[in-house]
Amino acid sequence: MLKRAFDLAFAIVGLVFLSPVIGGIAILIRILTPGPAIYGGTRVGRFGRPFRLYKFRTMVLNADKIGGPSTSEDDPRVTKLGRILRRYKLDELPQLVNVLKGEMSFVGPRPEVPAEVDLYTSEERELLNVPPGITDWASMRFHNEGEILKGSADPHRAYQEKIRPEKLRLGLEYVRRQSFWIDLQILFGTLSLLFKTRTKSEAIR
Repeated sequence: MLKRAFDLAFAIVGLVFLSPVIGGIAILIRILTPGPAIYGGTRVGRFGRPFRLYKFRTMVLNADKIGGPSTSEDDPRVTKLGRILRRYKLDELPQLVNVLKGEMSFVGPRPEVPAEVDLYTSEERELLNVPPGITDWASMRFHNEGEILKGSADPHRAYQEKIRPEKLRLGLEYVRRQSFWIDLQILFGTLSLLFKTRTKSEAIR
């Protein structure tokens, strides 16, 4: 109850205060790239229920038809604006709507596509016992996922080998240890990581 109350309150606050940013990004995407501003992909939520996950579109139209499900930093399908949105995780802002609807939480294992969930072992299906989240330990650990996959001839295979095992392990650890205090630690850790990423990028420029 406390987790849901927190999610609901901060999703409303976030949507209200960030509405100018969300609107501005949506307009930029429509101006700079052909196609819709929002991408809605099917993901598997709590108890195996499918839902539409919302993100700002960061790739060219029909990207899923011209490449695999994993995206490296040098993936040609990602637009110039999309790279910026991905770097600062701004493409995730529309997921505040998913949180508001109760399909997601601020903290929880990242939701996967049905094809990935079909590969889960009986143990890994424990991940479906909690609402999926915008961030978690794995999101922090692999915040530079694009860099890890960069240069791979087969980014999805590289994801399966280099990221997936540890991502699942961290997700299961969260499910078994979850608490409101841990959620707060993950949220503050994620915000700190985003601030460091921004500071690093500005220093490089």
